[in-house]
Amino acid sequence: MSTFTTIHRPSKPPLVTLVVNTFNAPDALEKVLSGVNAQSAAPLEVLVADDGSGPATIELVDAWKSRLNFPLTHVWQTHEGFRRTHVLNQAILKAAGDYLVFLDGDCVPHAEFVADHAALAEPGHWVQARRCFVKERHVAEFNLARISVAGWVARRRIEQGLKAFRTPWQSVRFDKDLRGVIGCNLGIWKEDLVAVNGYDETFTGWGREDSDLAARLFHLGRGRKFVRGRAVVFHLNHPVASRAQLESNQARLDETLATKRVRAVRGLHERMPA
Repeated sequence: MSTFTTIHRPSKPPLVTLVVNTFNAPDALEKVLSGVNAQSAAPLEVLVADDGSGPATIELVDAWKSRLNFPLTHVWQTHEGFRRTHVLNQAILKAAGDYLVFLDGDCVPHAEFVADHAALAEPGHWVQARRCFVKERHVAEFNLARISVAGWVARRRIEQGLKAFRTPWQSVRFDKDLRGVIGCNLGIWKEDLVAVNGYDETFTGWGREDSDLAARLFHLGRGRKFVRGRAVVFHLNHPVASRAQLESNQARLDETLATKRVRAVRGLHERMPA
């Protein structure tokens, strides 16, 4: 059920840490970091949360460190299967900002992406924005700085094209609904992430880890701002990851919902020094 409420702005803009999650997709990450470099409002820092990529990604991130006007840190872990929750928690612990914006390494941000998230940040809430999809056969030639987005939508190179435009108006719905939760375009206060113990590292393999985080934020009393027309990203389509762990991850999510659990079973606290 959707609810609408008064927006309470923070007294000053938040310090934004941008967390970019990646694994062995250097071509996509190059496009994403190019988009990050073109932001109208720079983040405090960028953390590339890397689930064990090889040398090509490591070299790419190292090259970008000298090209950005803000710090870039490579948070890398050895690859032992799909462990996105693990590396995201490592990034959360390293983050210097008080507001974390999560972006996947296959999602190119609009130039106003960081500025939009900073403007949308509101105490007591977290932000979920949307994405459009660049068809896989056109990904190699996609360059946000050089293409006409309207032209690509018209030629059906971009799917769900209405989500490709930053509109003069924004649509914000306040709710506590798991429908539409995606991890590639989230804004969350760091203190709230700490309160729920971050991502739950019992979730391994693809699926439901973001919904579990959202559910625990709801149980904490933090509602969602579901946003359209702002914080636009362009998802670079690619072959899908294995869904082998989806059933077990769904069972974990069902338990979180049934028990109204707030804190991750294994999360940030378990990574802190004793």
